[in-house]
Amino acid sequence: MFLVAGLPALSGCGVLGTDAGPVDEEARASDKPTVPKRSSSRDAPKKVGVLYWSMSIPGQVAMREGLEASVVEVNARRRADGLGELELVPRVAGDGDEGIERQMKQMDELLDLGVDIIIAQPTDTAALRAGLRRANTMAIPVVAYDQHILGGKMASFVTSDNYQAGYLDGEYVASRFPDEKSLNVVIVEYPQVSSTVERVDGFADALEASGQAFDVVKTYNAVEPVSGKQAGLDILRDFPEPGSIDVVFTVNDGGGLSVFSELEAAGRTEVFGATNDGDPSSVEQIRAQGIIKIDSAQFCGELGATALRTANALLLGQDVSPKLLVPVFPVTAETQSLYNGWVGEVPQEFRKPWASATPMWSPEIRRGGAPNP
Repeated sequence: MFLVAGLPALSGCGVLGTDAGPVDEEARASDKPTVPKRSSSRDAPKKVGVLYWSMSIPGQVAMREGLEASVVEVNARRRADGLGELELVPRVAGDGDEGIERQMKQMDELLDLGVDIIIAQPTDTAALRAGLRRANTMAIPVVAYDQHILGGKMASFVTSDNYQAGYLDGEYVASRFPDEKSLNVVIVEYPQVSSTVERVDGFADALEASGQAFDVVKTYNAVEPVSGKQAGLDILRDFPEPGSIDVVFTVNDGGGLSVFSELEAAGRTEVFGATNDGDPSSVEQIRAQGIIKIDSAQFCGELGATALRTANALLLGQDVSPKLLVPVFPVTAETQSLYNGWVGEVPQEFRKPWASATPMWSPEIRRGGAPNP
């Protein structure tokens, strides 16, 4: 099994410093740190800069927990081999445009500190472009996880199989409606990052591959609770009549749970909800036969842990895959008993209890390549 379990508290992970807010460039302009020479000694500690996106989205908190828990395991092996331990230097960007700007400054700050490697969860696929190119010129490897970085060269990219996530949602939706019925579909998206774009692509491709007629009647933007609540209210305003929409697909639970909460409060339980991430609240709705019918759940802890293990492999001079895809799990009324949560044990291979072009679900982490629905 590849998933981490029994995660310790965040404070027990060998973390250096604190989560930084916006960098005060004027305050440090006269005392800009020089880039120290990174030690090549075997027993010298290795500083791992970590750029986190949000601590308000539960799935991302679980990713951080998995990453930081894996330091204990990795450092035990490094000590046994006579190697210096990994020391994390974390920074949290935060949500919204302010978070994007903050993370750009945090990337420069970590490079100024002369860390040995950077693990980044980008807030925006383009925002860290300049930072990545600067890291390339400084020969500091960058491992991105959850979302990729446009421009420059990443040493590796670790992500959930996001196309698979959308595809699983789409094929399940298609299995629950007659082919001849043309579905009115609302999509709540977030086109700023690659993971959510891939989920939308997978969802639409699965409907088409299943021969399900559909029409995307409107799209909204939401990825966290505040924007999700607004999207839910906007959907109710734009489609006030019951039956005017058949399916609402949300790219994550961070915004999706608030969307579905507004719909349910308004009595719109005829809507078929399909979402992504595997938030415990969403899973409970599925078990209670609520408005959400499928949630393609991430193994969030493993996503962070794989990023950390990949960074360690790079520091050891080992070859790593340029892209690693962690599978997602389709939580439905039929499969919910098999799912053990974000940081639980991964289920064994099983046959999906609905029509699918790929009837067997596999737990294997894949090395790049074509999507694996």
